[in-house]
Amino acid sequence: MTQAVPVPQGLPTDRDAGPFDPPRAITRLRSARPVSPLVFPDGHEGWLVTGHEAVRQVLADTRFSSRQDLGVLHVPWEAPGMPAPTEPSPQVPGLFIAMDGADHSRLRRKLIGAFTVKRMRSLEEHIVEIVEAQLDRLAAMAAPVDLVKAFALPVPSLVICEMLGVPYEDRETFQVNSAQFLVKDQTLEEKMAAWNALTSYLAQLITGKRAEPGEDLLSDLAGDPDLSVEELIGIAFLLLLAGHETTANMLALGTFALLEHPDQLAELRADPGLMPDAVEELLRYLAVGDLFLRYATEDLEVGGETIPEGSTVVVSLLAAGHDPQRFDEADSLDVRRKARGHLSFGHGPHQCLGQQLARIEMRAGFDGLLRRFPGLALAIPAADVKLRTDMSIYGVHELPVTW
Repeated sequence: MTQAVPVPQGLPTDRDAGPFDPPRAITRLRSARPVSPLVFPDGHEGWLVTGHEAVRQVLADTRFSSRQDLGVLHVPWEAPGMPAPTEPSPQVPGLFIAMDGADHSRLRRKLIGAFTVKRMRSLEEHIVEIVEAQLDRLAAMAAPVDLVKAFALPVPSLVICEMLGVPYEDRETFQVNSAQFLVKDQTLEEKMAAWNALTSYLAQLITGKRAEPGEDLLSDLAGDPDLSVEELIGIAFLLLLAGHETTANMLALGTFALLEHPDQLAELRADPGLMPDAVEELLRYLAVGDLFLRYATEDLEVGGETIPEGSTVVVSLLAAGHDPQRFDEADSLDVRRKARGHLSFGHGPHQCLGQQLARIEMRAGFDGLLRRFPGLALAIPAADVKLRTDMSIYGVHELPVTW
């Protein structure tokens, strides 16, 4: 039931409830009005959706468009370096997460075969080998060590590089530029510099694969006559960015969460068979890819509220994952919870294509890390861990650990 609550002026982003919970203002808002008006920093009167069922409805309803070229999508946080949008953004070829309908389906279908459950299971043994090799390198280092740099980032980067056919020695190029692309308050010039560096690199890579294809996904895509070079660049950008950034942050933030919940860590160590459920629970609890924007193409009703045509709608996957209407004791981490039904991979036509790959990487990563390092501990106070509140994908910038 809707309660009278103040309309937020800008999206609350301060992690004042701790590093793993939604901001307190969002939690209060979800309790009082899970579909709430939101005044954006540029004055736009949009909406914030925080309740699990309402978020699920918005993500499933294609009338809430993912396109950026239909109308202006307003940014819900302060971005001093970015000009306020005054017109729709042009559609970027290949960037199918910002497409609807037939355009989205045509490109997504090109990739479905590479990410089937069967195909991912066939890669599981090799992914475990990659994890164990990285753990060998970690074990040879002198503690304290930054777990992000030494483990959480290399593992998914190695996996996605092999899948796509991207030389791993080029990792610094794409890691630095993709991180820069995700900074919330960067200037337009900085964002475009990162985008141009990444797309120029990928254009050279794709041109090479068209001339001399290898045994990898980008070579297969580059040989498809239905895909233009521009579309291939957009697809490659998405796969490379999503393929290492999200999983890397889940591995690092998930380790931080387990270390801060020693009772749950002990249960997981005592019963490694809990790992599949623990991964789902960590996905629900942390939701590193929290915020998504949609554009209302007509007047639409969600949760008893009428959202006018032209509104920018912000959905919070983290708030949905912590909704007590859907999950008992939702703010608690419970590795025995059956958290299936969480929305951390999205929902509807844009549900994450690589979710099975991410699950395998997380199961292998957490299992190997906990098994190989029984004395794993933070090397600094938890309050000193640098949180990625400045980034579009949440996590930690560094996680110094010892063992």
